[in-house]
Amino acid sequence: MNATMLVLNIPIEIEEDLVDYLLSLEGIGGFTSFRVQGHGEHSDLSVAEQVTGRRTRLRYEIVLDEALVSDVVKGLADGVGSDIIYWQQPVTNFGRIG
Repeated sequence: MNATMLVLNIPIEIEEDLVDYLLSLEGIGGFTSFRVQGHGEHSDLSVAEQVTGRRTRLRYEIVLDEALVSDVVKGLADGVGSDIIYWQQPVTNFGRIG
């Protein structure tokens, strides 16, 4: 496997749709998620978010075969929603102890 990490940064509102989508895919053995605070462009922030200067989002990290990334990303718009930020990072070593 040519491992890569696909990182997804999503709005909280589409969490359940994303989890359902990821669990339905062959080749994804699991993933990690956690809350993050997004900082940056303020054009689409609520008033409360503009005051605090951040928006709560969710981040998902998925280690998978690099050959699967384009299909996974392609399916996000159709099966999950919009306002999804993604990137991928090379994984030089991956395994499980125990």
